[in-house]
Formats: sequence, C-alpha cells, structure tokens
Amino acid sequence: MSGMSLLALGVGDAFSGRYYSSCLALHADGAWLLIDCPHPIRKLMREASASAGLDLDIPQVSAVALTHLHADHCSGLEGLGFFSRFVLGRRATLLAHPVVSARLWDGHLAGGMEVALQGPGVPALERTLDDFFDVRPLAYEQEVSVGPFRLRCRLTNHSVPTTALRVRAAGRTLGYSADTAFDPDLIDWLADADLIVHETNPGFLHTPYEQLAALPQAVRSRMLLIHYPDHFDLDSSVIEPLTQGRYYTV
Repeated sequence: MSGMSLLALGVGDAFSGRYYSSCLALHADGAWLLIDCPHPIRKLMREASASAGLDLDIPQVSAVALTHLHADHCSGLEGLGFFSRFVLGRRATLLAHPVVSARLWDGHLAGGMEVALQGPGVPALERTLDDFFDVRPLAYEQEVSVGPFRLRCRLTNHSVPTTALRVRAAGRTLGYSADTAFDPDLIDWLADADLIVHETNPGFLHTPYEQLAALPQAVRSRMLLIHYPDHFDLDSSVIEPLTQGRYYTV
C-alpha cells in the first residue's frame, strides 16, 4: 500500500445507535495513526479492518491524535493506555494541543487509572498520565512529526477546546474538521488538503449539512462527511458520507 490511506473506524455522532463514534485510522509507509479514540477502540479496529481486508490492532498503532475531550472522541483512551502498558509493556504515544490535553488526566482518565488497589492492608499504587502515555504537544504554527506523519492543528468553534487537523504523509494531505460550528475560515484552512473529512450534525456548535452543501463544487468534490446523525439521508447527500469499515485512498 503506497501513499496515504484512511480507514473509517466510526462515523456516527455522540448519540448514534447505528454507528460507532467518529474515529479514523490513517496509514502511510507501514505506520498507523489514529485520529481520536472512542470506546471500544479495539472492537472498532477489528471490525473495520476485517471489513476492509486488513489487520489492525493496538500493536500496529504508532500514535493517537486527540481532537478534544468529549467522551465520543476519547473514551477509548483508558483501555488503550492499560493495554499498551500491561500487555505491550510500553506507553502509548498521544498527540494533542495543550489546550486539549490540559485536563485529560484530572478531568477524564484519573478516576479509572490513578489508583490501583493491591489488597487489604497493602498501600494502593498511585499512577500518573506519564505512566501510560507519552504525550506530545501539537502546535498551531508548526508541524509536529510522528513516524511518517506531519501534523498541524487549528482551534475550532466547539463547546470544549477542540482542534482541527491537517496531516501530511507520503506526499498527500488529509484535512479533518473535528467537531465544529460552520466556519468559512476553517474551510479555507482545510481546502489545500487532497481529502477533507468534515463533520455534519444539526446539534449545538456543529455544522449543518446545508452549509456544506452550499460550498463550491471544487471543495465538495474533495470532501467526505463524518459525525452525522442516524437519520441523515445518505443517498441524497451531495457530499459523499464516509462509510464505516471502508478503506479510502487520500
């Protein structure tokens, strides 16, 4: 497999009863990068890779790029961190802008990972984020490298700190909106990418489909939709919706 490819692990929104939560796996030069990490992450990878005729599991993942701390985008990190430490014997590499990662431990992971009881009369073990993850900061003004991937981020308009991403690898660029209200400046920032994955959802601080459908054809032709609700009309969309379990060339 040459160039950069995308495996759609999940395409749904936070309330979906039909799809897994939105999550992507990018492949280039033999390496895999996850964009976001919902639960149950190993099941997402197993089912999507089986559907695409691939073999993807946590041991093959070089890093996770995290866009924000809503559970439908990060609830799989606890399981991934435990698996990496206790099964693989290594820390998981996690990429996130500091505004996203600032409360990752105390506001999300610590409740299930900080204290490990050892039995009656035995002092509990206390752990930190660094025991499970090698956290590397993403930046707005410069690219950050992990394996063959080069990442840059941009703050979006969402209800918690959230970053869109541009990922370069193997001569191709993927743009990912992450969760965001419609933002023409963000569209312009993503527009240089060879493939744009953009969310659409009628919810608060999300992007209505109608605004994306009104974009110029030159942009829409390079765009795929994600994070859509269960009732979204896939067949009538003028922009192709991502299909869960499908493998795409960027």
